[in-house]
Amino acid sequence: MRASAQDDRRLLCRVAKGDLEAFEQLYRNTSPWLAMRLRLRCSDDGLVAEVVQDTYLTVWRAAGSFAAMSPRGDAPGNGAAGWLWTIAARRLVDAQRKQGRRRERPAEVLPTLSVPAAEDDALAGTVGDELGTALARLAPELRAVLRAMVLDGHTVQETSVLLGIPEGTVKSRARRARNAMREALS
Repeated sequence: MRASAQDDRRLLCRVAKGDLEAFEQLYRNTSPWLAMRLRLRCSDDGLVAEVVQDTYLTVWRAAGSFAAMSPRGDAPGNGAAGWLWTIAARRLVDAQRKQGRRRERPAEVLPTLSVPAAEDDALAGTVGDELGTALARLAPELRAVLRAMVLDGHTVQETSVLLGIPEGTVKSRARRARNAMREALS
């Protein structure tokens, strides 16, 4: 059973004090969720495992910055999960950027399966039928750009690396998605 967000906050504050047992518990509580969310953005299991490991190494080293934001263990905003996801998402972009430098891009891009992300389901269920319907009608490549830029807060450059498309394509897809959403909601 998944621990509560409040428990994760408390564990992170204990990790900031060097508590190895709290770190191990935090890892057990959050790593399955984090790995699953990273797999929605990257199909390379080896790279996902590397990013998870790098994320928790960063958490061990930087938990003090989380604790400083949250002296009583009740961080503002998204709390522990949001903080962990921000670290992981940035590590994924960095790893993909590094991986892209190590090997040439294939001449032909293989098609990918489009699986609705948990964020899409949650967003569609909480923001109303009209917006949920408009999101569902967007082409998968437009939804992917919206998810990366709006829900995950990535820059155009980070989205480009994350999705493996040129920055100009990210910008044009974001514009097309905004226009499609505007039209669907008017």
